Amino acid sequence: MEKREGEGEGEEEQVVNPWTVSAKGGGKIDYDKLIDQFGCQRIDQSLVDRIHRLTSRAPHVFLRRGVFFAHRDLSEILDAYERGEKFYLYTGRGPSSEALHLGHLIPFMFTKYLQEAFKVPLVIQLTDDEKCMWKNLTVEESQRLARENAKDIIACGFDVTRTFIFSDFDYVGGAFYKNMVKVGKCVTYNKVVGIFGFTGEDNIGKVSFPPVQAVPSFPSSFPHLFGGQDNLRCLIPCAIDQDPYFRMTRDVAPRIGYQKPALIESSFFPAMQGETGKMSASDPNSAIYVTDSAKEIKNKINRYAFSGGQDSIEKHRELGANLEVDIPFKYLSFFLDDDAKLEEIRKEYGAGRMLTGEVKQLLIQVLTELVERHCRARAAVTDEVSFWR
Repeated sequence: MEKREGEGEGEEEQVVNPWTVSAKGGGKIDYDKLIDQFGCQRIDQSLVDRIHRLTSRAPHVFLRRGVFFAHRDLSEILDAYERGEKFYLYTGRGPSSEALHLGHLIPFMFTKYLQEAFKVPLVIQLTDDEKCMWKNLTVEESQRLARENAKDIIACGFDVTRTFIFSDFDYVGGAFYKNMVKVGKCVTYNKVVGIFGFTGEDNIGKVSFPPVQAVPSFPSSFPHLFGGQDNLRCLIPCAIDQDPYFRMTRDVAPRIGYQKPALIESSFFPAMQGETGKMSASDPNSAIYVTDSAKEIKNKINRYAFSGGQDSIEKHRELGANLEVDIPFKYLSFFLDDDAKLEEIRKEYGAGRMLTGEVKQLLIQVLTELVERHCRARAAVTDEVSFWR
């Protein structure tokens, strides 16, 4: 049974919402508890196998390794797809920094895979209005960051014929705004406070923002894309901290005549200093950015990537690395595509036959290649990109 908005949110052992991610006592996020608290479902192997069968493509590394680990109504989306019914994808980005870090890339890399595998349309929302209100940016600076971030997103390689990227400042109005009003009328102030934790110190712009992120879930918000297809289902790939927006959306959708959006949700990409939350754009040494040079990547990993190796070589050879806390190994589990190679590292490093320096060196190579490939793609994106609106 799906939890209603606000249920379980009084438990302060860990806080996970769109603006704050923190675990009890500075420890790790308990994702099993989060699934129970939010009322979503864990993705099991049968769902992964079903996606493989329906798409005739190997599941993405983020899917087969459990990075995307939870969902809402994914089975219903697959049921509809199997009946020959299409759906569309919706994801987004709040542009608050000049460039994306690797954690920001996770949903876009996975969304690109979903778009290619299912051959479906995609809408990408840039919430420049949100960041203007939360980060105390000017309207003009928020718009500039949205355009810069859009270039990084486009560089991920989405299908230009099936992708619509928009910023709220440029697009909100018309049918989109009508849906915002419909959603806004259905959500009381007490409900939105319960979901998002707003206080009397928050400006009214924040309180009124949730419908803006909700309504891209409805195809009628995009009449130029989906005119006459008001029953088209929507699948949202996102990090699990965005779940509160869409619990609200799913609660409202049937009341205004729309389908509930489905979600496929990821865990957080850990900071360099350890798995206590997610990478933060506010701490440059906690993250690898897509603008970092090869030298910067090497320096950050060698200096800041928390190691689960032992204090001495002798002790490491005896006890092996603690892979539960080792950040270089965790990063490789995201970005090293070769399953056999990763399993070899797991065994050798965990047994102490492989040293931290060797693992870090491999990670430097993998991330440098990824970032350089992204930089080349971004350099080809101009201000006249054809699917930016």
